[in-house]
Amino acid sequence: MAETWAICGVDLHVELGRTRVRESLERALREAVQSGRLVSGTLLPPSRTLASDLGLARNTVAEAYAQLVAEGWLTSRQGSGTRVAERGAEPRPSPGSPVARPPAVRYDLRPGYPDVTSFPRGEWLAADRAALSRAPAEAFGYGDPRGRPELRAALAGYLARARGVWVSPDTVVVCSGFSQALWLLGRVMRSEGRSTIGVESYGHRHHRELLADTGLQVVGLPVDGHGARPADLERLDAVLLTPAHQFPLGVALESARRTRFVQWASTSGALVIEDDYDGEFRYDRRAVGAMQALSPDRVVYAGTASKTLAPGLRLAWLVVPADLVAKLVEQRSLVDRHSAVLDQLTMAEFINSGRYDRHVRRSRLAYRRRRDRLLATLSRKAPDVTVHGLPAGLHAVVGLPAGDNEADVVARAAARGLALEGLSGYAVEPDERPPALVVGYATPPAHAYTGALARLCATLAE
Repeated sequence: MAETWAICGVDLHVELGRTRVRESLERALREAVQSGRLVSGTLLPPSRTLASDLGLARNTVAEAYAQLVAEGWLTSRQGSGTRVAERGAEPRPSPGSPVARPPAVRYDLRPGYPDVTSFPRGEWLAADRAALSRAPAEAFGYGDPRGRPELRAALAGYLARARGVWVSPDTVVVCSGFSQALWLLGRVMRSEGRSTIGVESYGHRHHRELLADTGLQVVGLPVDGHGARPADLERLDAVLLTPAHQFPLGVALESARRTRFVQWASTSGALVIEDDYDGEFRYDRRAVGAMQALSPDRVVYAGTASKTLAPGLRLAWLVVPADLVAKLVEQRSLVDRHSAVLDQLTMAEFINSGRYDRHVRRSRLAYRRRRDRLLATLSRKAPDVTVHGLPAGLHAVVGLPAGDNEADVVARAAARGLALEGLSGYAVEPDERPPALVVGYATPPAHAYTGALARLCATLAE
């Protein structure tokens, strides 16, 4: 018979036989210790309490305890009760196939991450307290799938001011990260009968996989020194672009091509998705405003806190044409209703209080200094490489000398405890572009940056 009994307020399920109950209890307890469900040092309830919970005689439980003490599974001391005996660490059996874990690295220069150790904990906590103290009771129920009105209003003001987006709070949809936002957009496009989307020929593989998962056919758009080329657009229903800072090549989409994409979308009814993943970080040039402002009815603007604050927040936002809001809300309601309310309220307070702007400015200065150090160090210790994509963002493209192989360089770096990524891993299809690395100079914590650069230069000089 199955019983659930409590150990110091913690429930544990055991199977007891209908006959030979004492032996059945011993076996159940022994199995719980062996499997790790009862860990070393766990205090068991007194025999009288357990007997009452299980509907057994007290002597039956006391005898089971005594037998397991004799076998070494339990220990019993006067005044300290009966506990699970201390045992050496044993691997717990795990059902099914083992979960693959990424190898641990000591130094990390892979792109796509900010320095998460610089997350403004104190300021975030202050914003959290202020937001929580003012939050209405209804905020803790099921809310608007578009997100909390406080955050949508704060984002509308910030995006209009800092990124030049044409936006009202009613057209903002808050999502749990850009991946979810992109997947939802893919679902909306399929529901409208769209079938084909163009993506830049270099970009996130994960984004291509998300779009394909929604049923869209993904087609590569060529990218050169002026950004994505508006080629063969007549076969497409939508495009996904990174116009402010192409990922990973680092170029900005030139003005004439912006206009061409927008004109195509306006005349054909197609959709442009603008991924503005790190538009706040620019160094040697003026900020490139949002492409969405050229055609708010045909361009979806997408932003995220993953680069400015931390990926762990899982906060992203879309500014969508008014006729898509209801369709996006419908898809969002099928997934998770809305993002975490407390994080939304805190983010709204973080923006409205000016803390977000101050944090972005501090981060921009810190990352510019890192970029300058990368460039200066490579010019001294690895003069044969070329560096591109420097005016903005959190990464640089480091071109390798002729004869070098991306995979070999990445492997040599790994032997030094340094994680790197090659440019070819971002390509939709193999091409003739020279081998290069995509170096995320924002990724390491400040104390590890010197060591990471030293290992990068040693790898390149080998």
